[in-house]
Amino acid sequence: MLELDASPQAPADLIKDGTDASFAADVIEASQTVPVIVDFWAPWCGPCKTLGPAIEAAVTKAKGRVKLVKIDVDANQAYAGQLQVQSIPTVYAFFQGRPVDGFQGALPPSQIDAFVEKIAALGGEGADDGLTAAIEAADQMLAEGAATDAAETFAAILQEDPSNAAAYAGLVRAYLALDDVDQAEAILNGAPAEISTDPLLEAVHAQITLAREAANAGPVAELQASVAAEPDNHQARLDLAIALHANGQVEEAVAELLELFRRDREWNDGAAKAQLFKIFDAHDAKDPVVLQGRRKLSSMIFA
Repeated sequence: MLELDASPQAPADLIKDGTDASFAADVIEASQTVPVIVDFWAPWCGPCKTLGPAIEAAVTKAKGRVKLVKIDVDANQAYAGQLQVQSIPTVYAFFQGRPVDGFQGALPPSQIDAFVEKIAALGGEGADDGLTAAIEAADQMLAEGAATDAAETFAAILQEDPSNAAAYAGLVRAYLALDDVDQAEAILNGAPAEISTDPLLEAVHAQITLAREAANAGPVAELQASVAAEPDNHQARLDLAIALHANGQVEEAVAELLELFRRDREWNDGAAKAQLFKIFDAHDAKDPVVLQGRRKLSSMIFA
């Protein structure tokens, strides 16, 4: 048996006052790993005085699985306007940089507790199941290029915990590192239904999609020449971004997609944003390229 005695630690800053200036960091970036609830309120709002403490109590009860950011709309009107907050209190929930739920007006405590629990569940329970050390060791093997050893370790973990999303995702990544995309996809397709929508598995699904695209990516130099000659050739710019990512030039790929989004965000059913989200989902949420890319995209969306 693989065993580990460790205890999860709750975040220290569960509840904070936010501003327009800190919104990107407190909400967009923070929600990459932990769901964030945003409470838009004002000092003169009577229902806010009831709702605010109830949400704080529910968030505290969740013990680190969700965070709360409180924004005074009188002093911070930019994001309230961009999110079309027309009355207060208004509550939005964000996960992985995107709004996922919300409500307006005061609710009874039981409904507030249910809402907070539902949002907290988006990030998983966060409990250590005794296999964390083994997963971390396998991740380290993979980072050091020992993909075969990593695959064996992830497979052993799954023998003990067949529904371990982190181990499933790790096994998929190991086969991608071995350039066996078909086997990686077969493993992903065989994941239990109860974890099929886990963010970790969604991330490796994006990695598989990008790996498939990489196989058909054109020569970077030729695509760069095409874009230089025709800056409004959106398909060429999208193809260039795919080729750059396949070449390991993630930052350059993101830059091209942001430029495509700036030029025509609706082109090809929003292809630029969709490709950006694929890249963001496929990489570590804390990767500086991902954080900066999400921040720039958010500022363009809300501009």
